[in-house]
Amino acid sequence: MWNALVPEFSKKYRVITIDLLGHGKSESLGYVHSMEDNADIVHTVLAELRLRKAIFVGHSMGGYVALAFAELYPEFMKGLVLLNSTSRADSDERKANRDRAILAVKQNYNTFVRLSIANLFSENNRERLADEIEYVKEEALKTPLQGIVASLEGMKIRKDREVLLHFSAYPILLILGKKDPVLNYIESLDQIEGTKVELVTFPDGHMSTIENQEELTVVLSGFFKKV
Repeated sequence: MWNALVPEFSKKYRVITIDLLGHGKSESLGYVHSMEDNADIVHTVLAELRLRKAIFVGHSMGGYVALAFAELYPEFMKGLVLLNSTSRADSDERKANRDRAILAVKQNYNTFVRLSIANLFSENNRERLADEIEYVKEEALKTPLQGIVASLEGMKIRKDREVLLHFSAYPILLILGKKDPVLNYIESLDQIEGTKVELVTFPDGHMSTIENQEELTVVLSGFFKKV
């Protein structure tokens, strides 16, 4: 997810990218990977590296994990970026969609992963970024079935953490895609009303690390400098 951005940020900062539970080289722990489970693993990594504070950038589910971490370990927080993510819990409709997704991935893993990845991009980018999307599909297919199911189950039961956006002592940046097929843009704006959360909007979909890579690099650089 972050490989293209790491070289630029590594010039000025220490960058740590983590394979969350059931992803990449991180093994699965069980049938459900709660956001708290993932946050505990992130904490273990920071403790191992002897890091006391960090800026956390979480994309999608990574944002849910970052929020869980912020709630459990606030003393580690220097800043928070929610990228194509939300502080709110799943609605009943989204929970039902997660259940359908779990059934679908169990029935046809390959088809589910390929369709899911394509559907994360805005429609107008699916042809333009065909090669990049194919690469993401191939990477996603390395995720074991158990890892996908456990993550879906974990996202389905996650807590609402909107309160953190209102009362956190550290700066928060919310980055949204206006054509995000996963998160409704207008509904996402409600959660930051009356807060000091900074908002940046991109014109494309859920995969800002690819769809808006250059703009995202500039925005994140600006946020890091301020923090």
